[in-house]
Amino acid sequence: MKICLAQTHPARGNIAQNIQRHRQFVEKVVAHQADLILFPELSLTGYEPTLAQSLAIPPDDPRLDVFQAQADAGAITICVGAPTRGRPLPGISLLIFQPQQPRQVYTKQFLHTDELPFFTAGSQRLELIGPHNNVALAICYELSVPEHAQVAANSGAQVYLASVAKFARGVGEANDRLNQIAQTHKMTIAMVNCIGLADAGICAGGTAVWNRNGHLLTQLDGHGEGILIFDIATEVAGVVSV
Repeated sequence: MKICLAQTHPARGNIAQNIQRHRQFVEKVVAHQADLILFPELSLTGYEPTLAQSLAIPPDDPRLDVFQAQADAGAITICVGAPTRGRPLPGISLLIFQPQQPRQVYTKQFLHTDELPFFTAGSQRLELIGPHNNVALAICYELSVPEHAQVAANSGAQVYLASVAKFARGVGEANDRLNQIAQTHKMTIAMVNCIGLADAGICAGGTAVWNRNGHLLTQLDGHGEGILIFDIATEVAGVVSV
């Protein structure tokens, strides 16, 4: 199984522009016969809590139908980040498009205290995804909650993918935590981050993948867009130019 991590530079609040950029990333990885591509937290809007209420979309937003078409045509699972309409506040969600399957939504269950004024936590656990149904998803702060990784491991996950929006300090802390998760639960671990301005700070990239023993296979820099692609079976990782 080949998994791709798309380190993007979101256009702040511009869903249409970000959709187009996402489509370009997907087209590139389909050419590499990828099975799954994951984008950063709130990748379709940028991580902007103060704008989330006005930018929130319904999970069945027809503008996203293009991703289902790409999933079907390319036999690839596509996971994009967006604020979704909720009560009383939006959720931080990953919208999941799998080949010839109904659209799924996973909404962040564990929120950081800074997010509580802007978002509502999700309540439904996502089933494992991917062509072998062995991939678990996490959204940013959730990787810091031991219960989240434990539930994923107990459910049979062999791969744990974290979609995040983190500044430099957060990337360093996440690296340590993800290494620990890999060693504890013997899962392949990956984190995809964005770059550029977000929530009055600068996201620091550093998208990376670790094997089941916690060995760092490869990592993108903190400055440019890029695609990290890795093969679960062979542990071969590389970078696709964008």
